[in-house]
Amino acid sequence: MEKQVTIYDLARALNLSTATISRALDDSPLVKLRTREMIRAMAEKMGYRQNLIASNLRKQQSRTIGVLLHEVNSHFATSVLSGIEKITTKERYDILIAHSGEDGAREIANTRNLFNKRVDGLIVSLAMTTSSMDHFSPFFEQGIPVVFFDRIIKKMPCSKIVIDNLKAGYQATAHLLDQGYRRIAHITASLQRNVYEDRFKGYKKALADHRIPFVPELVETCSLNREDTLEALNKLLLQKPDAFFITNDFAAAVCMDALQQKGIRIPGDMGMIGFNNDILGSLISPKLSTIDYPGLLMGETAAQTLMEKIKTKKNGKAILESKNITIPSTLIIRESTGKKDRPGRSRKA
Repeated sequence: MEKQVTIYDLARALNLSTATISRALDDSPLVKLRTREMIRAMAEKMGYRQNLIASNLRKQQSRTIGVLLHEVNSHFATSVLSGIEKITTKERYDILIAHSGEDGAREIANTRNLFNKRVDGLIVSLAMTTSSMDHFSPFFEQGIPVVFFDRIIKKMPCSKIVIDNLKAGYQATAHLLDQGYRRIAHITASLQRNVYEDRFKGYKKALADHRIPFVPELVETCSLNREDTLEALNKLLLQKPDAFFITNDFAAAVCMDALQQKGIRIPGDMGMIGFNNDILGSLISPKLSTIDYPGLLMGETAAQTLMEKIKTKKNGKAILESKNITIPSTLIIRESTGKKDRPGRSRKA
């Protein structure tokens, strides 16, 4: 078996101290750039592999961030990950990604696993069925910083990155009302999660401000998968709505397809607005009006916030504080929310 090259071999080859070699391999500014480049070139030539695990253990850090997601198969999730990776790469941190698949029990197991892997910090979006926050207690007790984004618990002693979901829900509903729609149905997910609760509050507030009575029968909650969405749609059609505000672009596209198959025109007969600004919405016909949810910016902000927490630890522990950071979202108006047809008015061919 070929002997592994060590920093002692590099030191002998370059006639430098092992301390200088070690600092250069860590890219320390205490070593001149020209010397660092010379050492890295020799390390590559000799086939040296740096033992980052041992190095990080000596420094009592893993230079690894845990990212705990509720899903990974959406445009929003991949955008968030891209934003996180942009910042962690710049800071020379690795990321460990785990996802719960909307399962609270799986989230608990993933959280414990990331804790045992000694991550330096954690970025989290909660699963739909999470009911307790106890599994995050070891992080808080050890002073390991945690940042929540999107789906949060408002009273947790940590930073939270969100959009103004109430405002976004209001904007989506008010736009439909301004276009002449009055019986606006709302398909959403569990109101136990902050994002859906706040969008629902925005929906109700827009109705109230436009003096439209709130009708509980026009609201359905479901998982937002295809099967459950279609079931919710069929229930709501019995209430004779003239528009839909759906808190997920995929679910909105499912509803749009089903309505068009029934011969219902969108817009005109029925208005439709989604949420997230997934790529799908700009590809279907008619193009889907939506709320832009800036996943890339949310990921960048979450990672930057976590890095600041790691860098400002006191006595090896992060400062616990409850802090909300709200990033902007935007109403995107496309074809699916065109003006409602007035009774007796015929549309030109």
